Amino acid sequence: MLLSTFGRRLSGRSGIRAIMDDIADVAADPSATGRWVNLSPGNPSAIPDAVEAWQRLTADAVSADFTATSCCYGPSRGYGPLVDAIVEYFNDRYDWGITAENVVVGPGSQLLCFAAACLFTGPGPTGFRRLVLPAQPDYAGYQGLTLDADGLTGIPARIVRTGEHLFRYAVDLDAVRRTPDIGMLLVSSPGNPTGRALERDELDGLVAIAADRDIPLLVDNAYGQPFPLVVETPVAPVRHPSVLNSFTFSKAGLPGDRLGFLIGEPELIFPIVSYLANTALHAPQLVQSVTARALRSREIDTLVEKTISPYYRAKRQFAERALSDALPSDMSWRLHESSGGMFCWLWMDHDWFDDHEAYEALKRLRVFVVPGHHFFVAPRGGFPAGDHGTRCLRLSLSPDEDTIAEGIARLAEVLREQRANGDRS
Repeated sequence: MLLSTFGRRLSGRSGIRAIMDDIADVAADPSATGRWVNLSPGNPSAIPDAVEAWQRLTADAVSADFTATSCCYGPSRGYGPLVDAIVEYFNDRYDWGITAENVVVGPGSQLLCFAAACLFTGPGPTGFRRLVLPAQPDYAGYQGLTLDADGLTGIPARIVRTGEHLFRYAVDLDAVRRTPDIGMLLVSSPGNPTGRALERDELDGLVAIAADRDIPLLVDNAYGQPFPLVVETPVAPVRHPSVLNSFTFSKAGLPGDRLGFLIGEPELIFPIVSYLANTALHAPQLVQSVTARALRSREIDTLVEKTISPYYRAKRQFAERALSDALPSDMSWRLHESSGGMFCWLWMDHDWFDDHEAYEALKRLRVFVVPGHHFFVAPRGGFPAGDHGTRCLRLSLSPDEDTIAEGIARLAEVLREQRANGDRS
């Protein structure tokens, strides 16, 4: 049966999905013996103290609110007690002065980003407008948010070398300003895969561009303030008429419950409420009762301060030591600066390095990582040889420390082999 043009677009197999299929094939292969090291997951760690807290809050919600949530339909904007808790929490923390009309709750922040992209990009009365990612590399899931194959543009960030084995990205605001036909700007801060957090001048610059173009800037705060704060951020979320702020409970310990929310001006929020009413109806309500409890009691803040932030900060410090100990010091490898996060973003600044070849070589050594080019919007014709995107890898910090150390040791083995082969060519 034939798929529509949109159907073919939405059912396409992403690069990350291909890696997941690789992992599934290995798991299902009875001949695949030996220990496999998986440094590819985007799943947050199941931190015992966080698991206990959410189990307790869930039990309270089941006891008090099961009938009102799981046994009844609810409003598309979100379960009333959660919407009220969000309003109270953000007004207390940031003095935003918002009301329920500034909030929409959805079944995952990624779906809310998709809704916004559908509503604010594509063909319209003033012509075709694109979804623009102003700070590549960025979350690979954004690449599936547009219904049109030509509906996405990515702008590479500038590379700033900050140490012998360190670097960071900086938003190229001039390049963003030169970009035509923008319907919406979308950026994660802190970013997946890098842990990059927008600086004040970068965020202010993007807000000014959005205001000048009369378009929304959607800032995805999935890893940052106020929760889960897996990366310390120098700038708090900003409220502005042109800004949609996205938040999620996934990285705070509830990735399977798929719950996120947006805060913005009513004129931006109302179309998304209508979108949900026409598609998903509303997000699951029992978990909304659970998270409302965490916000009202401010237990979410205790969880972040005492459990989540320290956990990922320690994981990052461990991985930095492991990389420094294992990777050859005379290679030009560079780690993106970050104070925490769920990932390490590694750049190999050598002509002989190719991320796909490294992926295949690591797979032969029973290691899974994510090739870097998946986090860049590919130019027409694919990535050219030696492109920055093909010289990067993402390593997950979700596994235990022994797994991380073993994976990094095998990565060092692959890099030495690739360098030797490159020197002979």
